Amino acid sequence: MNNKPIYVTQPALPPLDEFIPYLQQIWDNKILTNCGPFHQQFEEALADYLGVKYVCLFANATLALVTALQALRISGEVITTPYSFVATAHSLKWNSIKPVFVDIDAKTCNLDPAAIEAAITPQTTAIMPVHVYGTPCDTEAIRKIAENYNLKVIYDAAHAFGCRYNNQSLCAFGDISVVSFHATKVFNTFEGGAIICQDAKTKAHIDHLKNFGFVDETTVVAAGINGKMSEVNAAFGLLQLKYIDSCIEKRKQISQYYRDNIKFIRGISLPDHQLSFTSNYSYFPVFVEADYALSRDELYEKFREQNVIVRRYFYPLITAFPMYRTAHTDRDNELPNARYISSRVLCLPLHPNLEQEELEKVMAILSGFSKIQQTQKAI
Repeated sequence: MNNKPIYVTQPALPPLDEFIPYLQQIWDNKILTNCGPFHQQFEEALADYLGVKYVCLFANATLALVTALQALRISGEVITTPYSFVATAHSLKWNSIKPVFVDIDAKTCNLDPAAIEAAITPQTTAIMPVHVYGTPCDTEAIRKIAENYNLKVIYDAAHAFGCRYNNQSLCAFGDISVVSFHATKVFNTFEGGAIICQDAKTKAHIDHLKNFGFVDETTVVAAGINGKMSEVNAAFGLLQLKYIDSCIEKRKQISQYYRDNIKFIRGISLPDHQLSFTSNYSYFPVFVEADYALSRDELYEKFREQNVIVRRYFYPLITAFPMYRTAHTDRDNELPNARYISSRVLCLPLHPNLEQEELEKVMAILSGFSKIQQTQKAI
């Protein structure tokens, strides 16, 4: 086997020859942006695929998060998670909102509802949970807290494309959900993202905000931004929808391969999900426990030495960065669950392009043997 890199993820791309006709239409009609025909078709197709009411496309999910907060007129303090990609918190900073970080549930890696409620102050206006790895937050508990304290809920659903919980899209919960179509995600449009909202009035407001606040040629109603998705990205997204189910199925097979074989390895554990939901298999996190032969960081380096590019999602915690070090409420215990999980987690390669011998190499390194044990299964 050659030593080509095995990446933690790799974008799934449709056949190039199938994309050419879409590009030809763009070349013919000369509409490149400003919510053209592909943009409109893609919004409708996404709403249908995800089973949600209203979709607002964006150039990327970070702009969507920033705009979602403005659309709901959020200010003051927002309770969120330290265990996420930093864009979650940055969207608050860009809106001059104070992020308040609380601890996570060690089983799901999502916000602990009890910690949310304990952190509410008169300045709290919203909760921004993250469906980490596409695993559902405790949406019912969060809904009740939000109703009791008159708070808005903005879900960072960057990982949750195609996930379902309680017979509905995971993107349908909360006042607003934001999903990412970045190249590293299960479903990608090169770059892109979307806001999912619950009513036509909110969608109209968001559509104004993402286009400089314009309502028509001479009317500006808000200090909006240029957040629109281009026609090229939208056309690519339409084509991607044809292949997304097969991509998710391949991810499922790879995830099952890992699960079937990791049970033979002492000191490597998996998230303990109590919830029943339909996953998109976006990540495969493992936790390196104290009885494993190496520390998490030593194992990380062993993988890197073999050109296997695993990632420590999410390490360090957002609260480790200088702009956020004083923003959490649990300074006595220093967010114990989040710190523990962050120090143990390692995400293994997971994408539809992985080959059997590459999976075997990952397992050989993880198991510490030069060859895969005979008891292990193939996909």
